[in-house]
Amino acid sequence: ALIAGGGTAGHVQPAIAIAKALVDRGHRQSAVELVGSERGIEARLVPAAGFELTLLPGRGIQRKLSWQNVRSLAALSVAFWRAWRLVGARRPHVVVSVGGYASVPCALAAVARRVPVVVAEQNAAPGAANRMVSRFAKACAVSFPDTPLPRAVVTGNPVRPEVLAIDRARDAAGARTKLDIEPDRRVVLIFGGSLGALRINRAAIEAVQRWAGRDDLHVRHVIGSRDWAELTEAGSPLPPGARLRYQAVEYDDDMPTSLAAADLVVCRSGSSTSFELLAAGLPAVLVPSPFVTADHQTANARHLERAGAAVVVPDAELDGERLATVVDRLLADPGRLSHMAQAARAAATPDAADGIAALVERYARD
Repeated sequence: ALIAGGGTAGHVQPAIAIAKALVDRGHRQSAVELVGSERGIEARLVPAAGFELTLLPGRGIQRKLSWQNVRSLAALSVAFWRAWRLVGARRPHVVVSVGGYASVPCALAAVARRVPVVVAEQNAAPGAANRMVSRFAKACAVSFPDTPLPRAVVTGNPVRPEVLAIDRARDAAGARTKLDIEPDRRVVLIFGGSLGALRINRAAIEAVQRWAGRDDLHVRHVIGSRDWAELTEAGSPLPPGARLRYQAVEYDDDMPTSLAAADLVVCRSGSSTSFELLAAGLPAVLVPSPFVTADHQTANARHLERAGAAVVVPDAELDGERLATVVDRLLADPGRLSHMAQAARAAATPDAADGIAALVERYARD
């Protein structure tokens, strides 16, 4: 099997989870190979997971006329030629498209060589790559009901095993000790992805200043590499003598521990993040990014909101006052938080990776 796609962790982590599920179902690890982009995060994550990786050149097409698109189309031609040779050399029984730039040349090469294709789509509103590939797919594994792809099978989105293993009732105390969090404080975890989200980061700083006098609250703020220097050069945002505990980190390389420690999360609503929140049973305030294809983060967030697991705040409406008000209201209502946690667990799909792997096997045998 070739599993193609990537670029971001939201594509790469599900790809790795599907690969591991195929191994768990009895296939040799060497019989599963991932195909990604030279510009993506997969170059670091896939080898660390123990799978072979082939990288294709190029970058995505912009949705406007530009010289960058001319270069992108030229690189896409090279990528298709390399994918054609790869599929011919490996002779896979099936190709899985998880979306992202690299999935297109690899899936098209598979179609041309009459290799079955299965799509795995993470978001409620599909990305351009999987919309194109889905026309030729035997089946489309989708994360959300009503995802507009042909031959759709609802499986949910694969989640990392270490997140699936979280039991907050069992793990919270140990996680808080590990993160140096006082056990009697409520924990709000705020993050915006590996690069960060400036709107969320600025609102978080403003909210923290409003909470300076609270001795019952701990805020763990994962700022991200893009905004780290700007937001930390002036030092702590808290005044001397503040009773709030505020932890700012550039990057969290142990997010499962942070999720286990948290009472409430404030974050974007990419599909992988959304399904990790559900798997961990975590109430959330979701701020969908407006800078994504087809506004898919809003569609993802509304799904969690309808399930009763999240509150949605549009990006344009977020500031420190709004964030503090929403968080204060939720923390003041333990019954609602408990209900949201139960709703999250009820909406989780812990067997998503295995379900997609079974679908892959089914069409690999055809």
